[in-house]
Amino acid sequence: MMARGSSIELFFVDGQPDGMVTAEMFNWTGHVLRAPRLQVKDALSRQQSNGSGIYILLDDLAFPTQAYVGEAESISRRIRDHDSKKDWWTVAVICTTSADSLNKAHAKYLEARLLEIANTVKTVSLDNGNVPSRPGLNEAACANMEAFLDNLLMVLPAIRIDIFSDKTQSPAETKSKMRGNESEELFTLFFKKEGINASANLIGGHFVVKEGSDARSSWVGQDAPYRNLRSELEAKGIIVPAGANARFAKSYEFRSPSAASAVIVGRPDNGRMSWRHAETDRTYAEWEADKLSETSDEAVVTPWELEGVK
Repeated sequence: MMARGSSIELFFVDGQPDGMVTAEMFNWTGHVLRAPRLQVKDALSRQQSNGSGIYILLDDLAFPTQAYVGEAESISRRIRDHDSKKDWWTVAVICTTSADSLNKAHAKYLEARLLEIANTVKTVSLDNGNVPSRPGLNEAACANMEAFLDNLLMVLPAIRIDIFSDKTQSPAETKSKMRGNESEELFTLFFKKEGINASANLIGGHFVVKEGSDARSSWVGQDAPYRNLRSELEAKGIIVPAGANARFAKSYEFRSPSAASAVIVGRPDNGRMSWRHAETDRTYAEWEADKLSETSDEAVVTPWELEGVK
């Protein structure tokens, strides 16, 4: 069965990518607001912030290391309390519903599930003292909240909140095996001098470095964003020591070929030139250009040409 697409509507309230942004989906009652702490007063004055729901506090938007997940019947009141008692957070995410239809038990259920997920993927340190148990909802209510959670977990990465995403177990890889209808391409990266040999699958737009791939023993290049990512993967045990080098103990999904190659070789790198297509031995850039050329060579039928087709 082919996967169905979904649409998310993002609204940048002040026209700034790092400012306040709202996110909604068609046929979903949820409403998500992300706001920097510097604009928390404006965020909490919005109508949706006065309702019941869940909220997330983060220490940083680009590279979060600490988070807090909570629920409240009045999120505005609760975050005002956190503003005076918690110094470390810089970003707030508020999730409510358009008709304020989440009751206390619903919100507690979502809070517990998000904390369960966060504790499983371990992308950040949680400021929560403990993980609350799920409230006793009936079967129908649990199913409704799980459906709500599925949509929420789709919306959050769209507003750059990735702390609930498990990149060591690629959803693209799993869905590809289940459906059998995603194209899969194998790429290899080889640095003879360092003895590094790595491989990655491109599956439905996800670049997944495979378990067992080599990596340089440590970061040797200048400071760069990917140095933080390399340190993070080492801390989580995804990249582990292996003799003179290191290796991937688990497969990991990267945002781009360059992010993957930089982490592997321990310095900034143009992965579009370093990765080579296993079947054709073309660089990633050449292989991508070939694919685009194939697309442009295909016949395109315009709507007015179809008017004559009966």
